[in-house]
Amino acid sequence: MFATLSERLSGALAGLRGKGRLSDADIDVTMREIRIALLEADVALSVVRGFVSRVKERAKGAEVSGALNPAQQVVKIVNEELIAILGGETRRVRLAKEPPTVIMLAGLQGSGKTTLAGKLAAWFRNQGHTPLLVACDLQRPNAVNQLQIVGERAGVTTFAPHPGASATGQAAAPGIGVGDPVDVARRGVAHARDKMFDVVIVDTAGRLGVDEELMRQAADIRDAVQPDETLFVVDAMIGQDAVATAEAFRDGVGFTGVVLTKLDGDARGGAALSVREVTGQPILFASNGEKLADFDVFHPDRMASRILGMGDLLTLIEQAEQAFDAEQAAASAQKITTGELSLEDFLEQMLAIRKMGPIGNILGMLPGANTGAMKDALAQVDDRQLDRLQAIIRGMTPAERADPKIINGSRRLRIANGSGVAVSEVNELVNRFFEARKMMKQMAGQMGFGGGRSATRKQASKRKNAKKGRRGPTPARSARALPDLSQMPPSLRDLPPGLGGLDQLPPGFDPSKLNFRKGK
Repeated sequence: MFATLSERLSGALAGLRGKGRLSDADIDVTMREIRIALLEADVALSVVRGFVSRVKERAKGAEVSGALNPAQQVVKIVNEELIAILGGETRRVRLAKEPPTVIMLAGLQGSGKTTLAGKLAAWFRNQGHTPLLVACDLQRPNAVNQLQIVGERAGVTTFAPHPGASATGQAAAPGIGVGDPVDVARRGVAHARDKMFDVVIVDTAGRLGVDEELMRQAADIRDAVQPDETLFVVDAMIGQDAVATAEAFRDGVGFTGVVLTKLDGDARGGAALSVREVTGQPILFASNGEKLADFDVFHPDRMASRILGMGDLLTLIEQAEQAFDAEQAAASAQKITTGELSLEDFLEQMLAIRKMGPIGNILGMLPGANTGAMKDALAQVDDRQLDRLQAIIRGMTPAERADPKIINGSRRLRIANGSGVAVSEVNELVNRFFEARKMMKQMAGQMGFGGGRSATRKQASKRKNAKKGRRGPTPARSARALPDLSQMPPSLRDLPPGLGGLDQLPPGFDPSKLNFRKGK
C-alpha cells in the first residue's frame, strides 16, 4: 500500500545526498516534493500542512546546519515527524482490573469488523487469554454465521442469539440474527462472567453510510456493556473519506483506538497517516490480509521506517521467532557449521518460512525493498516456486534427502516423474543445494561459528595427533640446588698447609699509590 509513497519520499530525499551543505532553496525544493507525494497518497490536507511546516522549520534550523551529514539529518527529521503523526509510541490494549475486559468494535459495513473480531480473538488467545466473541450484528445477512465460522477457525467460543421469532413477532429471514442487539451484548458480557472468560469482543452492525440509526444503536450498546476499549475499524483503502467517517464516529459514539484493515491493498494509504492526527486517538492494530495470522500490534516507528524505505527488521524477527522452533533452528545452525545440512532440514526451513506469509511481504520488510530494482524483483516473486521445490523434495526417499550425493541420473528421472517436473529442475535444485551448503559452511567459519576451511584443518590435525598419541611439550627441568658451604666441616674450609696468608695483601703494599696511565 505504501510502495508508491515510499518511492516518492525516497526520491525526494535522495536529491539531498552528496551535498556538504544545504541551502534554503534545497530544503524548499525537497519539501515541495514531499508535499506533493503526501497529497497524492490521499493524506488529509491539514495533516500535510502541519507535517511539512514542522519538517521545514527543523530542517532550516541549527539542527541541520551544524550536522556533519545534513542529508542524513533531514531524513532523521522526516522519520521522527512521521512517527509523531502516526502516534509516537506504541499503545497497548488497556485490560480491565477485574475481568472480563470488554472490547467493542464499531465501523462502517465492509470495513472488515467481523473478520477482525476473529483475528483479535486469536491474538488474545495466543497471549494466554480466554476470549469470547459476541455477535451483535443482527441485520446483515449471515453476519452471525460468519462470526461463528471465524470463531471456530480461531479456536474461540462465540455467543450468538438463538434463532426464533423477533421482538415484533415476525419470522426471521434465514441467516439473519433475531433479537435486540443491545440485549444480546448485555447477555454476552454476563455469560462471560459466569463462564470465566477474561476478554469479550463485541461485533456490532455497520451501515453503508453514517446515519443516526447506526450511531444510536452503537451508543446504546456502548452504554449497556461499558467497554474498556472501543475500537473504530477503518478501511485503509477508502482514502479521504476515512477521516470524515472517523470524525463522525468520534462525535457520535466515541472511541479509544483505531484499527486499520486491508493494508495489503493497492490503494494510496493516506488514511493511515491521517486518521490518528485528525481524531487524536492512537492506532492500536493493523490488519494486512485475510488470514488470522495477518494481524499485529501497530508500531508507529516501524511503519515510518517502512514508508521511508528503511525496512522493518524488528517485525521480521518477531515473525521468524513465531514461525521457527528454537530447538530445530539451533540444530540446523549446528549442521550448517559442520556441513551436514540435508534436504530434509532444508524442507523444514522452507515450511517455516511459508508460515510467515507470502515471500514478497517478508522481503518487503528488508531495507530498500520498495525502491528501484528491488521493487521490480519483488513483483516477480512467485510463491508457487516454493511449492514446486517442496514437491521435488517430497518425491525423494528419506535416504536421498539425508545424503543427496547418492541421487544419480536414474533417481533424478524417477523424482522428476513423481513430482511432475522436468529433470532439469531436479538437477538445478540439487546443484544449488550443494552450492548453498558449501557457501553457508564457509560463511559460518568466517564469522567465528565454527566450520570453514581453517576449522576443518584444525579438527583434522587434532584427530591426527590423537591417533599418533603425540604428547604435549616436554616440561622444563628444574634447576639443581646448589650446596650450602656454610655447613661444611671446619677442616674443609681451611687452606692446605703452606698456603696460609694467600688471603691477605703483602706487607707494605698500598694500592692507593698505584699510578695507571690513561690511554691516549
